Amino acid sequence: MGHDPVGHGPVRYGPHIPDDGLPVLPELSAVLAAAAGRGRDEPAGGAPPLLDAACGYWERRGLPTGPDHVAAAPGANALLLALTAALGGDVLVPRPCAAWWAPYARLLGRPVFHVPTPAESGGVPDPYALLETVRRVRAEGGDPRLLVLAVADDPTGTVAPPELLHETVEAAAGEGLHLVGDETWRDTVHDPHATVLLSPAEMLPERVTVVTDLAGALLPPGWPAAVARFPASAAGDGLHARVLDVLTALGARVAAPVAAAAGYALAEPEPVAARRSCAVRLHARVAAAVHAAVVAAGATARPPQAGRHLYADLGPLRDALGAQGVGDAQELEDFLTARLGMPAPGGHRFGDDLPALRVRLATGPLLDGGTAEQRAECLTSPDPLELPHVQRALIGLKSVFGDLRDAQRREPPR
Repeated sequence: MGHDPVGHGPVRYGPHIPDDGLPVLPELSAVLAAAAGRGRDEPAGGAPPLLDAACGYWERRGLPTGPDHVAAAPGANALLLALTAALGGDVLVPRPCAAWWAPYARLLGRPVFHVPTPAESGGVPDPYALLETVRRVRAEGGDPRLLVLAVADDPTGTVAPPELLHETVEAAAGEGLHLVGDETWRDTVHDPHATVLLSPAEMLPERVTVVTDLAGALLPPGWPAAVARFPASAAGDGLHARVLDVLTALGARVAAPVAAAAGYALAEPEPVAARRSCAVRLHARVAAAVHAAVVAAGATARPPQAGRHLYADLGPLRDALGAQGVGDAQELEDFLTARLGMPAPGGHRFGDDLPALRVRLATGPLLDGGTAEQRAECLTSPDPLELPHVQRALIGLKSVFGDLRDAQRREPPR
């Protein structure tokens, strides 16, 4: 109990993007296979076909983009590393935040400051807390220059409301910060009719760089590819050039077969769009079931609105967990990973305090227990939660949380 967050578990390196637990789309496999004979090296930052496809992707989302303002890399982590190196200064991130954001700043020796998020959503810091943090850091001799945020958030699975985003973007602009909007999960909103998602690039185009990892909604995580959209300005041109320099120095190039698959996916042909829609509906249903089980056990969690995960606070079950030897987030991660039979990274990996009993639960592993045919059936079944392998996984999860609830009720008050 009370372990050092650095020495107790590899907390400096976060868990990967949650897998969707589904077979690879056959049309994507065919494109990748057709390009497998390409032995030439792709240029750093991406070849024209991939960059043009990325421009079309953003154009369809109301963000006109030219190929001179786009860069591609083998994963969003390489892009964020390059952006952090190019911009310099200290980095601000929300608390909690995606596990891969902070390590790249620390790798460069840049201080990282976590800013609290409001109660209703994660991913975007509270504007007043942001202003207070910036002014405190400067008063202590720091040099904050970069704010990383995500409207559709990992780890909380929530979507920040437009009014909060607007206030935070205004506050950041007033302090001269450059913003990186991680839009990896923007295409996975569970109910687009009930949830409004706006990009910070729509509000402050001259100071926002958008980064999208295609593993969020378009490609399998094992095929690393991501794209970045830079501001169409002199400052944006300079930033784009410096990022390309860093990517070149790193040798961070998208493999040619993966680039072909990424370009196909970014064009959003019917098979890709249909699979994405089915997958989003499926994960929304599974996430709702997980949320119901967590809340029924007495824990708390914001209702998931996007992505393939949710963020649970098991603080109300602290006594029951303490009886199992669980006193911090790393021990909670170890306990739930063993009991659930799937990764359950603790909140300390996302910038939360180690003593807080918080954990990210992903939906993909609950679909991943069957054969390829059974996993594919999840996409077409009228009631995927009743499929045997999904039902078994959900029953197991409910049992683990139900046991904690029952144990908590038996624990004497302290």
